[in-house]
Amino acid sequence: MSSINLFAKDFPILRNKMNGKPLVYLDNAATTQKPVAVIKALEDFYKNYNANIHRGIYEYSLRGTDAYENTRQLVARFINARKTGEVIFTRNATESINLVAYTWGEKFLKRGDNVIVSILEHHSNLIPWQELCKRKRAVLKFIPLNKSGNLDLKEYKKLLSKRTKIVAVSQMSNVTGVETPIKEIVRLAKLAGAMTLVDGAQGVPHLGIDVQKLGCDFLAFSSHKMCGPTGVGVLYGREESLNAMPPFLFGGEMNKDVTLKKAVWNDLPWRFEAGTPNIADVIAFAEAIKYLQKVGMNKIIEHDRKIIRYAVQKFRTLKRIKLYLPADLDKAGGILSFNIPGVHPHDVGSIFDREGVAIRVGFLCAEPFIHSLGAAGVARMSFYFYNTTADIDKAFAAAKKVYKIFGI
Repeated sequence: MSSINLFAKDFPILRNKMNGKPLVYLDNAATTQKPVAVIKALEDFYKNYNANIHRGIYEYSLRGTDAYENTRQLVARFINARKTGEVIFTRNATESINLVAYTWGEKFLKRGDNVIVSILEHHSNLIPWQELCKRKRAVLKFIPLNKSGNLDLKEYKKLLSKRTKIVAVSQMSNVTGVETPIKEIVRLAKLAGAMTLVDGAQGVPHLGIDVQKLGCDFLAFSSHKMCGPTGVGVLYGREESLNAMPPFLFGGEMNKDVTLKKAVWNDLPWRFEAGTPNIADVIAFAEAIKYLQKVGMNKIIEHDRKIIRYAVQKFRTLKRIKLYLPADLDKAGGILSFNIPGVHPHDVGSIFDREGVAIRVGFLCAEPFIHSLGAAGVARMSFYFYNTTADIDKAFAAAKKVYKIFGI
């Protein structure tokens, strides 16, 4: 664990203080910090070749276009897409999921059909399907958890039918960090003739993904959760699936030919990227991908395993603490949610803040899942490869301060 955290020096913000204390950043499931290479890429674009892309034939525009499309190629290789045209840039994973719900869903979902999600979904992979099913008078079904805290495949099999049109499930929970059996979920959906969407917002930064090996139809994830800039999301879609879908937004760049009465849609991927895109941030996203590749996804997985075990070992010594974890810690990503009896999560978060420890509290945009755990909110620590056991020790000291203040 010590060698991998040599990378922490590349993140300027980690040398900062918060409330006069050295910053301990443990809110990586919300967004990750950015290395110098990403920050410099943003500055380089705006200082040295800022221009709109895909449209100009002058040097700066062509240079920007090349850099932007280079990022698409890097993303395609990172997830092992068959073609670069299967990579669509959006604002975030939320928009990527909405794109599928609005375009594929509106075209192919019929009254009486059903959509399957799971009980542990983030709101971004729940509400779009709720609203789609309302509009189309379809049925939304939920995969429950089993006793080990993972998705119940036996119950999932019972939910599948000929009326199942799409199964949309997270690769990793943002509450418990559980790595879902996504490969089997996709396999069973395909046997039933259903489409599949994977919400990789949490999973891709920690586990990576191979979309060809997995066989999913769609994948959504975000740059900002993997050391890249905010405002950049990715929708991967199988070429045949994307070609069957109408555009999501209309305007410039997403067309080949326009008359006063009609327009001809552009080829993939540009038919889904109307208007001027988030050029600088997409270009800087390339540096984030290169950085993760330098760290090594296997090393990130190994680091997650070690740091979550260390955190669980420490926090389990606290009196009456409630930890929300899968039974198998080898299926637990870098997330530890907890509650201290008699203390509101917001109070926990405020005391941690005073100690310089940044964590997330509340429903974590997964309110139904939190309620299913019997909680009215949680405190969450979430780790990435630049976090150390020393960070856990400081968080543990902050938790002991909570116990002291509340006399527990």
